[in-house]
Amino acid sequence: MSRVLIINSHSPISNEIGAALSAAGLPIEYSAGNADTLQRLRIRSFGVVITSPDTAVEEDLALLEEMRMIRPGVKCIVLARQSNPTSVIAALRARVFACFTPPFVAGEIAELASRAASDSYWREDMQVISAKPGWVSIRVNCRLLTAERLMTFAKELSFQMPEDTRQEMMQALREILLNAMEHGAAFNSEQVVEVTAVRTGRALVFHVRDPGAGFRHEALTHAATAHPHHDPLAHVMQREERGMRPGGFGLLLAGGTVDELIYSEVGNEVLLIKYVDPVSNQS
Repeated sequence: MSRVLIINSHSPISNEIGAALSAAGLPIEYSAGNADTLQRLRIRSFGVVITSPDTAVEEDLALLEEMRMIRPGVKCIVLARQSNPTSVIAALRARVFACFTPPFVAGEIAELASRAASDSYWREDMQVISAKPGWVSIRVNCRLLTAERLMTFAKELSFQMPEDTRQEMMQALREILLNAMEHGAAFNSEQVVEVTAVRTGRALVFHVRDPGAGFRHEALTHAATAHPHHDPLAHVMQREERGMRPGGFGLLLAGGTVDELIYSEVGNEVLLIKYVDPVSNQS
């Protein structure tokens, strides 16, 4: 398993992340800053670099460019003071592994870094189709790790929403995204899901398109929505019998947390719509 380099040993959150990674058995080092980071990369290989939470996304992307001149395959998890759609799009185009802004959750970041350290197939997992503030379209391979990576960017793209509303929207998107990867592609990494995020003046809209032929709710015996209210857990046994991941509440959760959940006729495309207060600046 490759080493993880964490920038800024004086940051409490950086130390928490390092402690969690060490507890998981990963070899880690701390660097004092950007110059020290580049020097350490010249001396030895690191699979993952986690940036300082005190820097801006733009600074981290400039550092990443220098790091890849030394170690082309290095994965970078960006921690930043704040983000905006323009900086998030730049991070996506630069193939940043994941992006986080406060409030940081050390366990979540450490878990993603741990999985990144042992992952060799990340480079082609996410492709930007079209991106500008207010409209971002991405094609992603159907892997669970890729879904978790994408969610970090989706959360940053919805930064203007109230925290409670954002959490609800992210929960709905994650469930629909995993549903698409699982039922539309059986987590086949050679299949792709297309996700588009659109921010209008009064709504946040996610469009998810899976590669399958769609599905009918009544045919999904392994989904919570296919069972009556008196037996809401009947799908659990179905999922265990089929060797599927824990879950099955995706459609139920998504439908209860967004304002509109709209399916295409075939059933392999979904619109998630959440109405929000008007915004005047999306840059």
